[in-house]
Amino acid sequence: PRGKKLKGEKSSFRWIPNGIPGIETRMPLLFSEGVMKGRIDIHTFVGLTATNPAKMYGLHPKKGSIAVGADADLVIWDHEREVTISNDLLHHNVDYTPYEGMKIRGWPDTVISRGEIVFSNNQLTAEEGRGCFISGNLPAAALPSWRPVIDQ
Repeated sequence: PRGKKLKGEKSSFRWIPNGIPGIETRMPLLFSEGVMKGRIDIHTFVGLTATNPAKMYGLHPKKGSIAVGADADLVIWDHEREVTISNDLLHHNVDYTPYEGMKIRGWPDTVISRGEIVFSNNQLTAEEGRGCFISGNLPAAALPSWRPVIDQ
């Protein structure tokens, strides 16, 4: 795929991006295969996709919660919408998806970031550059010690 050859046909293997594209399909796949098929409940879904990551990175309760003083980051799901994943549907800067043709049930209808609608009707409406870095307050156990491991 062209997405693996952004530097051209003759580019060195070391410039091929690692992994597979999937950031935009991660939550819909988990919602469809987990929640909609009864493998996990909606509370587990929220924990896996919002609350627990926010806690892991020291961003909770500003992120990953619905509370006074939190950032008002919300995703409103259309749990009845059936979607066939295709690269044309996605907004990433890659020319393929490994999930091409997969049928799922449940799709984000509206995304609200810091109280502003940034995605609706499958259209990204956020202005470029509106994101901002948020420094996390990681617990000491999550910070690297930077000590080399030495076999004795």
